[in-house]
Amino acid sequence: MEQSTFENIIRKYQFIYHRVVDFIPESDRLLPLDFTQQNKELTPAILGDEYVFSNYIQQKLKATNSRYGIGGYAEHRTIYSISEVFNGATPGEEPRRLHLGVDIWGPAGTPVYAFLGGMVHSFAFNDQFGDYGATLILLHQLDGMPFYTLYGHLSLRDIQPLSSGQYISVGQTIGHFGELHENGHWPPHLHFQIILDMELKEGDYPGVCKYSERLKYLANCPDPDLILQLNKHIGK
Repeated sequence: MEQSTFENIIRKYQFIYHRVVDFIPESDRLLPLDFTQQNKELTPAILGDEYVFSNYIQQKLKATNSRYGIGGYAEHRTIYSISEVFNGATPGEEPRRLHLGVDIWGPAGTPVYAFLGGMVHSFAFNDQFGDYGATLILLHQLDGMPFYTLYGHLSLRDIQPLSSGQYISVGQTIGHFGELHENGHWPPHLHFQIILDMELKEGDYPGVCKYSERLKYLANCPDPDLILQLNKHIGK
């Protein structure tokens, strides 16, 4: 499927999508968060301690009276150096650093909703340090076009009662932002990603790629804001 075809179809139905997280445009503020090397605030002392990192995010949101922080799609992030999950398996191999989803940072326990009806494709507890933690992947269809959405860093209890093939209705609560111990040891947030071809994977799909493979992965993982529609509210 061509990315442009997908984008045309997804835009056609934007008016029917349910919010993925609670958000009131008239009163809630969104804070863009930079996790590239340009952010000099992110010292090794902050990144090296999950509790200090979490407090950093919380304080940024509090200081700006923001309901959520938004972490950018296609952002080249230095923060992934804290986890071996993103480094090459062999010495000298290119590490993975390019973010393929949108992160929504906020309090643990924040509800997550299905933007559209669909089915549970797969789910898993990816329990390595720096990984997704509890992960859910849904299968959707619009105008005969199948595609997937991935929800990473959920609460473990959210995926425990699920079964593959289970129907999910639009607006249904499908998860909550997970705590540190169950979300890959990241500050609480949702990683939301669109995937056109799952490449036979189940319960997992790369949310970060090598920079040299960016064209392939960005084509297979279009901008999640086509669904979220949050960027237009940033800075307001």
